Amino acid sequence: MRNKNGTNVTQGLPLVSIITPSFNQAPFIAATIDSVLAQDYSNLEYIVVDGGSTDGSIEIIKSYADKLACWVSEKDKGQTDAINKGFARANGQILAWLNSDDTYEPGAISAGVAFLMKNPDVGLVYGDCNFIDENGQKFGKFNAAQTDFKKLQQGYVHIPQQASFWRADLWKEVAPLDDSFYFAMDYDLWVRLARITEVKYLPGRNWANFRLHNDAKSIAADDRCWPEMMRVHYRDGGSFFSVMNAKYIIRKMIAPWWNWRRRRKMEKSRKSIRE
Repeated sequence: MRNKNGTNVTQGLPLVSIITPSFNQAPFIAATIDSVLAQDYSNLEYIVVDGGSTDGSIEIIKSYADKLACWVSEKDKGQTDAINKGFARANGQILAWLNSDDTYEPGAISAGVAFLMKNPDVGLVYGDCNFIDENGQKFGKFNAAQTDFKKLQQGYVHIPQQASFWRADLWKEVAPLDDSFYFAMDYDLWVRLARITEVKYLPGRNWANFRLHNDAKSIAADDRCWPEMMRVHYRDGGSFFSVMNAKYIIRKMIAPWWNWRRRRKMEKSRKSIRE
């Protein structure tokens, strides 16, 4: 039972809304959905927004229909648009999104909510995040670290989107996501949230898994990330002669090696499974 503010009257737990945007992720979406539904948090609203998949994803989503708050499959303008659609339907006091190839670790939502309830001055909390391959094997960690508004402006992001939870009232102040971003919509959101609230990193709390595979944006379209981040930088008055731009130049130079290194780690993970 919930009151009009989305609070579970019986347990006193705030309603949490999780959005999963999806498009043609049939090999992975069941694992994503299962990881949300297996959470030990009872006051949960789970919304799946599919972009009109043609690979069997819709049939998979339909098989979970009775466990979802709602789901839709229709043509959209991309991932960012799908996330905005989901949050427009959300009623929760705490929000997050989990992409359709990523997964939560057990207890992630409960831990994130507990921290936010005990720390009302914190608007965004995040934990650690593993890298996993297409088989779900862990092969590394996201370089999560404490950051803040000034550091974010300099390109020190360090916030794994998969392991992040934030307050809905703050979302309403900065929403929606800019759907002109293909890659850096989360960075843009972190900057806007950090401008108005404290963000907090909880080290040693493994809350999620970030799946890297050959079709993942972080591999296939990595060259689009930093140019979009620079758009945020210059929009907020950033200078060409800045730490952020220096990092961008260095990243452009090492990008081929960086992606080769990630693919090598993924291949090593696959080989270890075969052996």
